[in-house]
Amino acid sequence: MIPFKETKDGVVFHVRVLPRSSRCEVAGIRDDALKLKITAPPVEGQANEECIRFLADRLGVSKSRVHITGGHKSKKKTICVAGITGKDIEAIIPAG
Repeated sequence: MIPFKETKDGVVFHVRVLPRSSRCEVAGIRDDALKLKITAPPVEGQANEECIRFLADRLGVSKSRVHITGGHKSKKKTICVAGITGKDIEAIIPAG
């Protein structure tokens, strides 16, 4: 289980992004963050854009509701998703 913070606007949590992976997927938990594998390279914001697109798709929300609030140039990012709850985050974490 990853730590997250529910606010009046939504949920804030951390992700650890592994760019240039063979496919986009949630790969478990690492260092209290949701580990995401994405195919985009970490060049000119491409990895950030794909991270937002992937999370929006997995959570069933529009991309405009997913924001990177910290770590724009880091593998560990702080994400804020408007209009969801902690249970929505728990639902995308693979079992095991």
